[in-house]
Amino acid sequence: MLVLGVESSCDETSVSIVRDGKVVLSNAINSQIKIHEKFGGVVPEVASRHHVYQITLVFKEAFEAANIKPEEIDLVAVTMGPGLIGSLLVGVNAAKAFAMMYNKPIIGVHHLAGHIYANAIEHEMKFPLVALLVSGGNTELIYMKDHFSFEIIGETLDDAVGEAYDKVARVVGLPYPGGPHVDRLAHLGEDTYHLPRVYLDDDSFNFSFSGLKSAVINLNHNANQRGEEINVNNLCRSFQDSVTEVLVRKTLKLAKKLNVNNIIVAGGVSANKGLKERFLDEGKDFNISIPSIKYCTDNAAMIAVAGYYQHMVFKDDYDDLTLNAIASLDLEDFYKMKRK
Repeated sequence: MLVLGVESSCDETSVSIVRDGKVVLSNAINSQIKIHEKFGGVVPEVASRHHVYQITLVFKEAFEAANIKPEEIDLVAVTMGPGLIGSLLVGVNAAKAFAMMYNKPIIGVHHLAGHIYANAIEHEMKFPLVALLVSGGNTELIYMKDHFSFEIIGETLDDAVGEAYDKVARVVGLPYPGGPHVDRLAHLGEDTYHLPRVYLDDDSFNFSFSGLKSAVINLNHNANQRGEEINVNNLCRSFQDSVTEVLVRKTLKLAKKLNVNNIIVAGGVSANKGLKERFLDEGKDFNISIPSIKYCTDNAAMIAVAGYYQHMVFKDDYDDLTLNAIASLDLEDFYKMKRK
Protein backbone atom coordinates (compact mmCIF):
# COMPACT_ATOMS: atom_id res chain seq x y z
CA MET A 1 0.00 0.00 0.00
CA LEU A 2 1.44 3.36 -1.05
CA VAL A 3 0.55 6.29 1.19
CA LEU A 4 1.25 9.90 0.26
CA GLY A 5 1.88 12.03 3.34
CA VAL A 6 1.65 15.82 3.46
CA GLU A 7 2.88 17.92 6.42
CA SER A 8 2.80 21.72 6.76
CA SER A 9 1.77 22.41 10.36
CA CYS A 10 4.52 24.92 11.15
CA ASP A 11 7.62 25.87 9.16
CA GLU A 12 8.51 22.66 7.27
CA THR A 13 6.89 21.87 3.94
CA SER A 14 7.11 18.12 3.51
CA VAL A 15 5.75 15.42 1.21
CA SER A 16 6.55 11.72 1.59
CA ILE A 17 5.67 8.41 -0.03
CA VAL A 18 5.72 5.35 2.24
CA ARG A 19 4.99 1.73 1.41
CA ASP A 20 3.07 -0.41 3.94
CA GLY A 21 3.81 1.90 6.85
CA LYS A 22 7.49 0.89 6.90
CA VAL A 23 9.43 1.59 3.71
CA VAL A 24 10.08 5.31 3.21
CA LEU A 25 10.48 5.74 -0.55
CA SER A 26 10.87 9.51 -0.27
CA ASN A 27 10.65 12.19 2.40
CA ALA A 28 11.10 15.60 0.80
CA ILE A 29 11.41 18.49 3.28
CA ASN A 30 11.83 22.19 2.70
CA SER A 31 12.80 23.90 5.95
CA GLN A 32 12.27 27.58 6.73
CA ILE A 33 14.76 27.79 9.61
CA LYS A 34 17.02 30.27 7.82
CA ILE A 35 14.04 32.46 6.97
CA HIS A 36 12.76 32.70 10.55
CA GLU A 37 16.19 32.81 12.20
CA LYS A 38 16.40 36.60 11.96
CA PHE A 39 13.07 36.91 13.80
CA GLY A 40 14.10 34.58 16.62
CA GLY A 41 11.05 32.38 16.03
CA VAL A 42 8.44 31.35 13.49
CA VAL A 43 6.34 34.19 12.04
CA PRO A 44 3.01 32.58 11.06
CA GLU A 45 2.20 34.76 8.05
CA VAL A 46 5.71 34.39 6.64
CA ALA A 47 5.55 30.62 7.18
CA SER A 48 2.27 30.19 5.32
CA ARG A 49 3.48 32.27 2.36
CA HIS A 50 6.57 30.12 1.99
CA HIS A 51 4.49 26.95 2.15
CA VAL A 52 2.56 28.30 -0.86
CA TYR A 53 5.83 28.90 -2.72
CA GLN A 54 7.26 25.46 -1.97
CA ILE A 55 4.38 22.99 -1.87
CA THR A 56 4.27 22.01 -5.57
CA LEU A 57 8.06 21.81 -5.73
CA VAL A 58 8.16 19.48 -2.72
CA PHE A 59 5.42 17.29 -4.27
CA LYS A 60 7.52 17.01 -7.42
CA GLU A 61 10.68 16.20 -5.44
CA ALA A 62 8.91 13.44 -3.47
CA PHE A 63 7.55 11.70 -6.56
CA GLU A 64 10.84 11.93 -8.44
CA ALA A 65 12.81 10.54 -5.48
CA ALA A 66 10.36 7.64 -5.02
CA ASN A 67 10.14 6.99 -8.77
CA ILE A 68 6.40 6.63 -8.33
CA LYS A 69 3.61 7.91 -10.56
CA PRO A 70 0.71 9.80 -8.91
CA GLU A 71 -1.73 7.18 -10.18
CA GLU A 72 0.00 4.51 -8.09
CA ILE A 73 -0.83 6.18 -4.76
CA ASP A 74 -3.45 4.29 -2.72
CA LEU A 75 -4.16 6.79 0.07
CA VAL A 76 -3.48 10.45 0.87
CA ALA A 77 -2.76 11.37 4.51
CA VAL A 78 -2.42 15.00 5.54
CA THR A 79 -1.82 16.86 8.80
CA MET A 80 -5.09 18.59 9.63
CA GLY A 81 -4.00 19.96 13.03
CA PRO A 82 -2.90 21.19 15.42
CA GLY A 83 -0.59 23.90 14.16
CA LEU A 84 -0.50 27.33 12.54
CA ILE A 85 -3.79 27.68 10.69
CA GLY A 86 -2.32 29.40 7.63
CA SER A 87 0.38 26.77 7.30
CA LEU A 88 -2.03 23.87 7.82
CA LEU A 89 -4.40 25.17 5.15
CA VAL A 90 -1.70 25.05 2.48
CA GLY A 91 -1.00 21.36 3.09
CA VAL A 92 -4.66 20.39 3.49
CA ASN A 93 -5.72 22.11 0.29
CA ALA A 94 -2.78 20.71 -1.68
CA ALA A 95 -3.60 17.20 -0.44
CA LYS A 96 -7.28 17.63 -1.31
CA ALA A 97 -6.39 18.91 -4.78
CA PHE A 98 -4.22 15.84 -5.36
CA ALA A 99 -6.92 13.49 -4.05
CA MET A 100 -9.56 15.09 -6.26
CA MET A 101 -7.35 15.11 -9.35
CA TYR A 102 -6.41 11.42 -9.08
CA ASN A 103 -9.59 10.20 -7.36
CA LYS A 104 -7.79 8.94 -4.25
CA PRO A 105 -9.18 8.52 -0.71
CA ILE A 106 -7.92 11.08 1.82
CA ILE A 107 -7.70 11.12 5.60
CA GLY A 108 -6.80 13.85 8.06
CA VAL A 109 -4.11 12.91 10.59
CA HIS A 110 -3.39 14.45 13.97
CA HIS A 111 0.10 15.97 13.96
CA LEU A 112 1.02 14.52 17.37
CA ALA A 113 -0.10 11.05 16.31
CA GLY A 114 2.35 11.46 13.45
CA HIS A 115 5.20 12.10 15.87
CA ILE A 116 4.28 9.04 17.92
CA TYR A 117 3.95 6.79 14.86
CA ALA A 118 7.33 7.93 13.55
CA ASN A 119 8.61 5.22 15.90
CA ALA A 120 6.86 2.58 13.78
CA ILE A 121 9.18 3.23 10.82
CA GLU A 122 12.22 1.63 12.44
CA HIS A 123 10.72 -0.12 15.49
CA GLU A 124 7.73 -2.24 16.38
CA MET A 125 5.12 -0.47 18.50
CA LYS A 126 4.45 -3.02 21.23
CA PHE A 127 1.38 -2.37 23.34
CA PRO A 128 0.69 -1.39 26.01
CA LEU A 129 3.20 1.44 26.03
CA VAL A 130 3.97 4.84 27.50
CA ALA A 131 4.83 7.66 25.10
CA LEU A 132 6.72 10.79 26.10
CA LEU A 133 5.85 13.48 23.57
CA VAL A 134 8.30 16.40 23.70
CA SER A 135 8.36 19.24 21.19
CA GLY A 136 8.29 23.01 20.83
CA GLY A 137 4.60 23.11 21.67
CA ASN A 138 3.94 19.92 23.63
CA THR A 139 5.17 17.99 26.65
CA GLU A 140 2.89 15.08 27.43
CA LEU A 141 2.97 11.60 28.95
CA ILE A 142 0.54 9.33 27.11
CA TYR A 143 -0.63 5.79 27.83
CA MET A 144 -1.51 3.65 24.80
CA LYS A 145 -3.10 0.26 25.31
CA ASP A 146 -3.58 -0.20 21.56
CA HIS A 147 -3.32 1.64 18.25
CA PHE A 148 -4.79 5.17 18.44
CA SER A 149 -5.86 4.70 22.04
CA PHE A 150 -4.41 7.82 23.64
CA GLU A 151 -4.82 8.58 27.34
CA ILE A 152 -2.98 11.71 28.43
CA ILE A 153 -1.72 11.07 31.96
CA GLY A 154 0.47 14.14 32.40
CA GLU A 155 1.34 17.36 30.58
CA THR A 156 3.11 20.65 31.01
CA LEU A 157 1.29 23.24 33.09
CA ASP A 158 3.03 26.13 31.31
CA ASP A 159 5.93 26.09 28.82
CA ALA A 160 6.56 23.13 26.57
CA VAL A 161 10.08 21.77 26.89
CA GLY A 162 11.12 22.81 23.37
CA GLU A 163 9.84 26.32 24.02
CA ALA A 164 11.90 26.47 27.22
CA TYR A 165 15.02 25.42 25.29
CA ASP A 166 14.51 28.20 22.76
CA LYS A 167 13.94 30.83 25.46
CA VAL A 168 17.01 29.79 27.43
CA ALA A 169 19.08 29.82 24.24
CA ARG A 170 17.94 33.37 23.53
CA VAL A 171 18.92 34.48 27.04
CA VAL A 172 22.49 33.24 26.63
CA GLY A 173 22.83 34.58 23.09
CA LEU A 174 22.43 31.41 21.03
CA PRO A 175 20.71 31.47 17.61
CA TYR A 176 17.25 30.12 16.75
CA PRO A 177 16.27 27.31 16.97
CA GLY A 178 17.98 27.07 20.33
CA GLY A 179 17.50 23.42 21.26
CA PRO A 180 20.30 21.89 19.16
CA HIS A 181 22.75 24.63 20.27
CA VAL A 182 21.96 24.16 23.97
CA ASP A 183 22.32 20.38 23.55
CA ARG A 184 25.69 20.77 21.81
CA LEU A 185 27.13 23.16 24.42
CA ALA A 186 25.75 21.07 27.27
CA HIS A 187 28.07 18.25 26.24
CA LEU A 188 31.03 20.63 26.65
CA GLY A 189 30.06 21.77 30.16
CA GLU A 190 29.34 20.55 33.68
CA ASP A 191 26.34 20.96 35.95
CA THR A 192 27.80 23.68 38.17
CA TYR A 193 24.71 25.88 38.55
CA HIS A 194 22.43 23.16 40.04
CA LEU A 195 19.15 24.52 38.71
CA PRO A 196 15.81 23.41 40.24
CA ARG A 197 14.12 20.13 39.27
CA VAL A 198 10.51 21.29 39.23
CA TYR A 199 7.88 18.64 40.14
CA LEU A 200 10.58 15.96 40.21
CA ASP A 201 9.27 14.14 43.29
CA ASP A 202 5.59 15.11 43.38
CA ASP A 203 2.78 12.58 42.98
CA SER A 204 1.55 13.86 39.62
CA PHE A 205 2.92 13.22 36.15
CA ASN A 206 2.72 16.85 35.11
CA PHE A 207 5.61 19.11 34.17
CA SER A 208 6.50 22.77 34.62
CA PHE A 209 9.35 24.58 32.91
CA SER A 210 8.50 28.26 33.37
CA GLY A 211 10.16 28.37 36.80
CA LEU A 212 13.30 26.73 35.42
CA LYS A 213 13.35 29.23 32.56
CA SER A 214 12.96 32.08 35.07
CA ALA A 215 15.80 30.68 37.18
CA VAL A 216 18.10 30.85 34.15
CA ILE A 217 16.97 34.40 33.32
CA ASN A 218 17.50 35.57 36.90
CA LEU A 219 20.88 33.87 37.19
CA ASN A 220 22.04 35.49 33.97
CA HIS A 221 20.65 38.91 34.95
CA ASN A 222 22.22 38.86 38.41
CA ALA A 223 25.59 37.83 37.00
CA ASN A 224 25.45 40.71 34.53
CA GLN A 225 24.54 43.14 37.31
CA ARG A 226 27.57 42.02 39.31
CA GLY A 227 29.86 42.05 36.30
CA GLU A 228 30.41 38.30 36.54
CA GLU A 229 30.94 36.11 33.49
CA ILE A 230 28.51 33.26 32.88
CA ASN A 231 30.02 29.97 31.75
CA VAL A 232 27.58 29.30 28.92
CA ASN A 233 28.61 25.66 28.48
CA ASN A 234 28.03 24.95 32.17
CA LEU A 235 24.73 26.83 32.19
CA CYS A 236 23.51 24.82 29.20
CA ARG A 237 24.57 21.60 30.92
CA SER A 238 22.87 22.61 34.16
CA PHE A 239 19.66 23.48 32.31
CA GLN A 240 19.70 20.30 30.24
CA ASP A 241 20.42 18.07 33.23
CA SER A 242 17.47 19.59 35.07
CA VAL A 243 15.12 19.06 32.10
CA THR A 244 16.20 15.54 31.21
CA GLU A 245 16.20 14.29 34.80
CA VAL A 246 12.58 15.34 35.27
CA LEU A 247 11.45 14.00 31.88
CA VAL A 248 13.14 10.63 32.25
CA ARG A 249 12.33 10.02 35.90
CA LYS A 250 8.63 10.83 35.44
CA THR A 251 8.39 8.65 32.32
CA LEU A 252 10.02 5.67 34.03
CA LYS A 253 7.88 6.24 37.13
CA LEU A 254 4.69 6.11 35.03
CA ALA A 255 5.83 3.00 33.16
CA LYS A 256 6.49 1.24 36.48
CA LYS A 257 3.14 2.33 37.90
CA LEU A 258 1.26 1.02 34.87
CA ASN A 259 3.42 -2.10 34.68
CA VAL A 260 4.44 -1.22 31.13
CA ASN A 261 7.77 -2.32 29.67
CA ASN A 262 7.61 -0.39 26.39
CA ILE A 263 8.46 3.32 26.21
CA ILE A 264 8.60 5.48 23.11
CA VAL A 265 9.95 9.03 22.89
CA ALA A 266 8.52 11.28 20.20
CA GLY A 267 8.60 14.86 18.96
CA GLY A 268 11.33 17.27 17.95
CA VAL A 269 13.05 17.22 21.35
CA SER A 270 13.48 13.43 21.05
CA ALA A 271 16.44 14.35 18.83
CA ASN A 272 18.17 15.77 21.91
CA LYS A 273 21.36 13.80 22.54
CA GLY A 274 21.31 14.41 26.29
CA LEU A 275 17.75 13.10 26.60
CA LYS A 276 18.60 9.97 24.61
CA GLU A 277 21.68 9.27 26.71
CA ARG A 278 19.78 9.59 29.99
CA PHE A 279 16.95 7.35 28.78
CA LEU A 280 19.34 4.65 27.60
CA ASP A 281 21.34 4.89 30.82
CA GLU A 282 18.49 4.96 33.35
CA GLY A 283 15.91 2.99 31.37
CA LYS A 284 17.93 -0.18 30.85
CA ASP A 285 15.12 -2.29 32.30
CA PHE A 286 12.70 -1.00 29.65
CA ASN A 287 12.32 -1.33 25.90
CA ILE A 288 13.09 2.25 24.82
CA SER A 289 12.20 3.36 21.29
CA ILE A 290 13.45 6.68 19.88
CA PRO A 291 13.23 7.58 16.15
CA SER A 292 16.25 8.49 14.05
CA ILE A 293 16.90 12.24 14.01
CA LYS A 294 15.46 12.60 10.49
CA TYR A 295 12.08 11.37 11.79
CA CYS A 296 12.09 13.33 15.08
CA THR A 297 11.34 16.77 13.68
CA ASP A 298 8.32 17.62 11.51
CA ASN A 299 8.23 15.49 8.36
CA ALA A 300 5.65 13.91 6.08
CA ALA A 301 6.91 10.33 6.47
CA MET A 302 5.51 10.24 10.00
CA ILE A 303 2.15 11.47 8.68
CA ALA A 304 2.11 8.82 5.95
CA VAL A 305 2.92 6.10 8.51
CA ALA A 306 0.25 7.33 10.93
CA GLY A 307 -2.16 7.51 8.01
CA TYR A 308 -1.39 3.91 7.07
CA TYR A 309 -2.10 2.62 10.59
CA GLN A 310 -5.13 4.90 10.90
CA HIS A 311 -6.51 3.31 7.74
CA MET A 312 -5.78 -0.20 9.06
CA VAL A 313 -7.57 0.51 12.36
CA PHE A 314 -10.52 2.56 11.15
CA LYS A 315 -10.83 0.89 7.71
CA ASP A 316 -12.89 3.00 5.31
CA ASP A 317 -13.28 6.00 7.62
CA TYR A 318 -12.13 8.40 4.92
CA ASP A 319 -12.63 12.14 4.86
CA ASP A 320 -14.23 13.97 1.98
CA LEU A 321 -13.28 17.21 0.29
CA THR A 322 -14.83 19.21 3.14
CA LEU A 323 -11.79 18.20 5.22
CA ASN A 324 -10.47 21.33 6.89
CA ALA A 325 -7.52 22.43 8.99
CA ILE A 326 -8.02 22.87 12.74
CA ALA A 327 -5.44 24.93 14.62
CA SER A 328 -6.33 23.49 18.04
CA LEU A 329 -7.05 19.78 17.86
CA ASP A 330 -7.11 17.55 20.95
CA LEU A 331 -5.30 14.24 20.39
CA GLU A 332 -7.33 12.16 22.83
CA ASP A 333 -10.74 13.46 21.74
CA PHE A 334 -9.94 13.30 18.02
CA TYR A 335 -9.40 9.55 18.04
CA LYS A 336 -12.16 8.86 20.58
CA MET A 337 -14.58 10.35 18.06
CA LYS A 338 -13.24 8.02 15.36
CA ARG A 339 -13.83 4.99 17.58
CA LYS A 340 -17.52 5.80 18.04
